[in-house]
Amino acid sequence: MPGQTHPGPGGAPVPAPALSIVVPVYRGAGTIGVLVEALSALRAEGGLEIVLVNDGSPDNSGEVCRALLRHATVPVIYIEHARNFGEHNAVMTGLRHARGAYVITMDDDLQNPPEEVLRLFDHARHGGWDVVYTRYARKQHAAWRNLGSRFANKVADWLLDKPPGLYLSSFRCMSALVVRAVTRYRGPYPYVDGLLMQVTQRIDSIEVRHLPRAEGRSNYTLKRLVRLWLNLATSFSLAPLRLAVLAGVAMAALGMVGAVATIVEALTSHNTPSGWASTMTVILLVSGVQSMMLGVMGEYVGRTFLSSNGKPQGTVRLIERSEATSLQRDAA
Repeated sequence: MPGQTHPGPGGAPVPAPALSIVVPVYRGAGTIGVLVEALSALRAEGGLEIVLVNDGSPDNSGEVCRALLRHATVPVIYIEHARNFGEHNAVMTGLRHARGAYVITMDDDLQNPPEEVLRLFDHARHGGWDVVYTRYARKQHAAWRNLGSRFANKVADWLLDKPPGLYLSSFRCMSALVVRAVTRYRGPYPYVDGLLMQVTQRIDSIEVRHLPRAEGRSNYTLKRLVRLWLNLATSFSLAPLRLAVLAGVAMAALGMVGAVATIVEALTSHNTPSGWASTMTVILLVSGVQSMMLGVMGEYVGRTFLSSNGKPQGTVRLIERSEATSLQRDAA
């Protein structure tokens, strides 16, 4: 946890750094070495450490990360999940082992330039912000991914108590105060940004560069994005349930109007049509809304069941630390 020390070689305690950088690793064997090397070259005032969380990556990311520990010039902590739990779950595991006064989370694909880390760190600590997000003038993602991100942020505007227009990026900086509060959450469906909005409103953002992906494709598929939206919608807001109630009220009102219209037509018309088309339309419409409401309630009930049944947020298989015990200091 932030502010803690851990024993180094010989049992001597290693003081906590000013900055921890948490990187969830998934299919990152080809990029994580370059990223760690670039981050290790940074001169953060008060020193930095790097926390790598291998989230059940199917490639040899684990071997690459463990090899990095042997040659690390800054403190590096390697954590391995027993299986793939998802990006936000991996971030939560990393936050629990980060010791810095500030913690930055970033992806392993090199799309977030490492040199922007110090700008983000300095903006947070000099401005007294609890959380600082990054935003991009232009995102180097596929069109469908950019569309999905915009949709998720619009949904977050509605569901979360966040500053209007704030872009929720995975490249963010948090104070130790916020990290301690966020990591108290033990549910199996974490949504880090939703937790942050529940903790603080002292939030800002800065614009940074976004680079093309160095290799491979994005690990976010449409299925993963849908899961992320469900976590956002059902874990931190009752808005979907309230929407279902409103839909039910609207359909009840529409049904009353239809009933009145049917009675009036039956009393005033001598050639009442069979009404097959209108009847089927009403039945299909009402059935669709009912199915939607049942689905929303079922999602809440299912998640509540899995949470109470003890579904883990993440299972750590092992933790290894580098031999580097001296903290980097600002050359100035």
